[in-house]
Amino acid sequence: MEEETADIEAQNDKQPEVAAIFKKANNAIALKFEDVVYKVKFTKSCFCGKITKTEEKFILKGVTGKVLPGEMLAMLGPSGSSKTTLLTALGGKLGGLLDGNITYNGKSFSNSMKRNMGFVTQDDVLYPHLTVAETLVFTALLRMENTFTKEEKIMHAESVITQLGLTKCKNSIIGGPFLRGLSGGERKRVSIAQEMLINPSLLLLDEPTSGLDSTTAQRIVSTLWELAKGGRTIVMTIHQPSSRLFYFFDKVLLLSEGNPLYFGERSQVMDYFSSIGYAPAVPMNPADFLLDLANGVSSNSEVPGTVKQNLVSAYKSNLANKLKSEAHEIDDPSQDGLNDKQVSRWATTWWQEFSVLLIRGMKERKHNSFSGLKIGQVLVVAFLSGLLWWQSDVSHIQDQMGLLFFYSGFWGIFPLFQAIFTFPQERRMLEKERSSGMYRLSSYFMSRIVSDLPMELVLPTIFVTITYWMAGLKGSPGNFFLTLSVLLYSVLVAGGLGLAIGALVLNRRSATITGSVIMLSFLLAGGYYVTHVPAFISWVKYISISQYTYKLLLGSQYKPGDTYTCVGAGGVCLVGDYPAIKKVGLDGQVLGVVALGIMLVGYRLIAYLALMRIGVTQR
Repeated sequence: MEEETADIEAQNDKQPEVAAIFKKANNAIALKFEDVVYKVKFTKSCFCGKITKTEEKFILKGVTGKVLPGEMLAMLGPSGSSKTTLLTALGGKLGGLLDGNITYNGKSFSNSMKRNMGFVTQDDVLYPHLTVAETLVFTALLRMENTFTKEEKIMHAESVITQLGLTKCKNSIIGGPFLRGLSGGERKRVSIAQEMLINPSLLLLDEPTSGLDSTTAQRIVSTLWELAKGGRTIVMTIHQPSSRLFYFFDKVLLLSEGNPLYFGERSQVMDYFSSIGYAPAVPMNPADFLLDLANGVSSNSEVPGTVKQNLVSAYKSNLANKLKSEAHEIDDPSQDGLNDKQVSRWATTWWQEFSVLLIRGMKERKHNSFSGLKIGQVLVVAFLSGLLWWQSDVSHIQDQMGLLFFYSGFWGIFPLFQAIFTFPQERRMLEKERSSGMYRLSSYFMSRIVSDLPMELVLPTIFVTITYWMAGLKGSPGNFFLTLSVLLYSVLVAGGLGLAIGALVLNRRSATITGSVIMLSFLLAGGYYVTHVPAFISWVKYISISQYTYKLLLGSQYKPGDTYTCVGAGGVCLVGDYPAIKKVGLDGQVLGVVALGIMLVGYRLIAYLALMRIGVTQR
């Protein structure tokens, strides 16, 4: 084993000297965890459903260990052994019923610790339409301190691209399930590169080799080994490493159903299990042997089901006390720069965050916002509407009212369903970036609203421009721009409702159903389909976007003193006396503007408050 380790070191010594970012960590961090216990509560009911009781299930069962700067710890264990749960707890991202003591240089998790730690999730959460270079440059501009200039941040990103072997694909888009882009190994290296931009002292990775071939996996683990030798503390979960990967690790933690079976030096793991009576019958990959033991499989002639119990008992009697005493030893790095008072909460200013997020958002979503399908949909409906209402003059007042109500209905539903998917689609990205302290929620929220404005307002403007003149509505510029202004105002309000529903529900299917029910209720109460609404349900119209929009659109076309051709009364009647218009009313225009204004602000405020729970660990 030691010979193979020496070969690996010799192989890495031949590689060219790495850039300064890889040479040394800013602050050495000693990670210690003692008696970490995590449990969840759940309610259990009997068959009749009347008697319920709350039970607790232990996910982690007293895990202890420590990892010093320059060491790489591998957490091994089968699926369901709580490796990811422990890694999440070490990263300060696990709330709830968590007990035990986790310290970083003898201190608990803090804001300064968050800024010195990188966390790479198992799934690569990246924007599919951005290139590798764009992804890393935007991350550098957001996460790196203002002590660096913009040019230095960009050079920093270029350096990381070079050192992680991403130069050939730097101008390729990331890609996704339905978009051709990078390979799995390249995407994983981009995820690691994002965390390396801040030169983390502690790097946590959840199964970085999952789904990769052995050569790609070795390249990634070899890179991590180099990072550890720069004084960093690296902890990773790994499912089934090859023998070549196994010898990269300095320490090993073996878990089975939340129980620790071994923690210690990788070079001593086989000797330990041999000493308690468990040795491989034939030469094999040590990692495979350890996973067999964690699954309760042994070559010894034991009663089935007792292997795990014996290994847990052996750990408690041979290792538990020793590890606890080692955890109490004061061997934290003497140079500790992790002082919360010296570290501001955010790396950049609010305006810098807003500017970067705005540019990033427009680059990522321009493909969707300006898609030919969406533009074609609006154009087809616009020309179809113009032909159906072709040159409908004021003598056909009922037809014109129908067009105006169609305006309020179509441009209530269309922007609602464009906005309703916004936050459900970005939930994972928002969780990842907010949990790492990348930016303020307010700067993200405002950049998202502003970046969506062009497409929100361009399409309805085109729609009204086409249908207004084809339908023969009032030809004065004042009436046209008033109608357009009312519709754009309504579009912004409906979009705000979509954002609020999406942020509250955060599930695409549920949000769609909720939005459909709410908007159909608003349409029915809009004053066109039903004019005599029963008193007990008439309150719906006071919260209906469609009702206020319809009222303002009528006011943009008609005045009470306008006339139209009718039967009787000399062939001329007042528009204000037309029954359907009289019921809705041409007065109270200012009230309609104020009501929509309250909704415009209120819905977005609800969306913002709903997003505050994302990416925040509940203690």
